[in-house]
Amino acid sequence: MSQQPRRRPSKPYRRPQKDPVRILAFEALRAVDERDAYANLVLPPLLRKAREGGDFDTRDAALATELVYGSLRRQGTYDAIIAQCVDRPLREVDPPVLDVLTLGAHQLLGTRIPTHAAVSASVELARVVLGDGRAKFVNAVLRKVAAHDLDGWLERVAPEYDKDPEDHLGIVHAHPRWIVSALWDALGGGRAGIEDLLEADNERPEVTLVARPGRSTAEELLAAVGEDSALPGRWSPYAVRLAEGGEPGALDAVREGRAGVQDEGSQLVALALANAPVEGPDRAWLDGCAGPGGKAALLAALAA
Repeated sequence: MSQQPRRRPSKPYRRPQKDPVRILAFEALRAVDERDAYANLVLPPLLRKAREGGDFDTRDAALATELVYGSLRRQGTYDAIIAQCVDRPLREVDPPVLDVLTLGAHQLLGTRIPTHAAVSASVELARVVLGDGRAKFVNAVLRKVAAHDLDGWLERVAPEYDKDPEDHLGIVHAHPRWIVSALWDALGGGRAGIEDLLEADNERPEVTLVARPGRSTAEELLAAVGEDSALPGRWSPYAVRLAEGGEPGALDAVREGRAGVQDEGSQLVALALANAPVEGPDRAWLDGCAGPGGKAALLAALAA
């Protein structure tokens, strides 16, 4: 008499583990994608809210910052790699799913996070923000991404330089093709020059503060940050560089609007304009600057 095979008991359902760092990074990428928001404006309020909410320390803030900026900085490269690992055109992948995949790809290919930790953390994130069904898709794709390191993937996804130099450079250096073309035209040709420029453009930027004159000073910011963590600006008298990153929004001067985050190049543009010779009275100033308003804020402080 034959017996029916015994069925294995199903595993009890395990709730996904919520990782506040990766959830915050996902929320930042969603804001950039959905609202065309500036990442440097979206991230500080999210970090501040997380810090005020409890167990979110400096290391958490540093990891969240790296995940957001690193994923966005190399998004073009990661898109090309992910496209090789999915069974449909990338445009048909839901944007929230693609954001989770991009965060996972950056952890696998752009950080020192171990492979198993990067995949498992991304799958847990997917379970929280996407649901268990799509988390299985994320798991399958990221396991394919993990099959090669970044250099190995670039050999596979970037066209040969001799056949399509602009597309090759665009994928290798994560720049849209039209930007590669425009920069190359500006340089006047030569492979070494364009590659050096694209590599420099991908360097992790230094966080620079501006002390708005009449409201704050560079000395105040240096004292608030600490000599071990801050350096004076190279060119602007109002600049302070955060040598070890950090969270500018935690500084009193920044919270009160007496200082802000602004790179030195942007500061120099405002200073050059303020010092340009004018004819006649200069009682009215026209703000022709683009958002988010760093130059305008510095010009207003100088005008006052």
